[in-house]
Amino acid sequence: MNYLLLLSLYGLIPAGVIWLCRRFRWLGKLGPIMVLYAIGMAIGNLPFHPAEMGVLQELLPNICVPLAIPMMLFGCQFSRQEAGLQVKLCLSGFLSVFVAIVVGYLLFGAQVDQGDQIGGIMGGMYTGGMVNAAALQAIFQIKSENYILMSSYDIIISFLYLVFLFSVGIRLFRWLFGQREQAIAQEELEELDRQIEKMKENPYRKLLTREGLRQTGKALSLTLGIVGLSGGVALMMPKSWFMVVFILLLSTLGALCSFLPSVRRWEGSYDVGMYLIYIFSLAIASMADFSNLQLAGGMNLIGYLTMAVFGSLLIHALLCRLMGVDADSMMVSSVAFINSPPFVPMASAALRNKRTLVTGLAAGIVGYALGTHFGVLMAELLSKL
Repeated sequence: MNYLLLLSLYGLIPAGVIWLCRRFRWLGKLGPIMVLYAIGMAIGNLPFHPAEMGVLQELLPNICVPLAIPMMLFGCQFSRQEAGLQVKLCLSGFLSVFVAIVVGYLLFGAQVDQGDQIGGIMGGMYTGGMVNAAALQAIFQIKSENYILMSSYDIIISFLYLVFLFSVGIRLFRWLFGQREQAIAQEELEELDRQIEKMKENPYRKLLTREGLRQTGKALSLTLGIVGLSGGVALMMPKSWFMVVFILLLSTLGALCSFLPSVRRWEGSYDVGMYLIYIFSLAIASMADFSNLQLAGGMNLIGYLTMAVFGSLLIHALLCRLMGVDADSMMVSSVAFINSPPFVPMASAALRNKRTLVTGLAAGIVGYALGTHFGVLMAELLSKL
């Protein structure tokens, strides 16, 4: 019974938040994701909550993200991606994390227990994701209390990073970078404008119509097929490659299906995928545990993580500006590296730029593939400083 009640809350709270964001303008400026993050963190720090919540916190992200990625890609219309852009983003992303962690170690990390190995885990986590962090924890076997404390601080600092990026950073970086003209066909540009305008409307009303339900059923059926195929192929790979192969296939097959005109006409697929991301955001935020935050004794660790997150953002922005990369690609790739690929769809939605979905996922896949190796090298280097 508790599972059913909690599942209903996780499923219905985003609907209430969407309504509130459309009802109150100031909430609309924050956006549903930021509001859901705040609600989730409040839920996670209630004096008591059912034991079943922990199971759902682990389960929901693993269900929502694989379903969301293909559904959000079905309705996208892509132009040819510059291979050079991805190379620039990945070089800049890894270099910026490297420099930020080294500086953070010299300023703060050297005073942190197991600071070099924590830096290695951060290197994998901020170029790949939690899957890389978990792999590196298995390699380094750092003390469980240090790992839990680092994870708790990371959720808070990563949340503040997203708040800054989505509330101030978008306008700031677009102003600093300037608007880059893209060589795309006029009809493609007009279609993109129509898609962006649709994002300003309330898309969920149409989903409850007969046609909306029919299209959603088709999109969900195709998505389940893609998830099953991707998971089956990934299971045949070495365990360490499962997540890389799984996400890569989800993204590739979802993008390939978008080239089918009949699939691209399923207007509600993107919105259903976005709703799954809202549920994911609520579940992830509810994992934050303020009771573990020993502020007095953990200031060096906080400084270490803050330098890694915000320092890498600043360096990544400077490098991308020097290489002529546009602001949106810089920001979505930063989210892919710092928060991992599952956060790319929410960044794409916040930017109101569907093109960045593929750019961010591509950068994130490279991070997943190389993050663990990068983290091992990072820890080895820091141990010599």
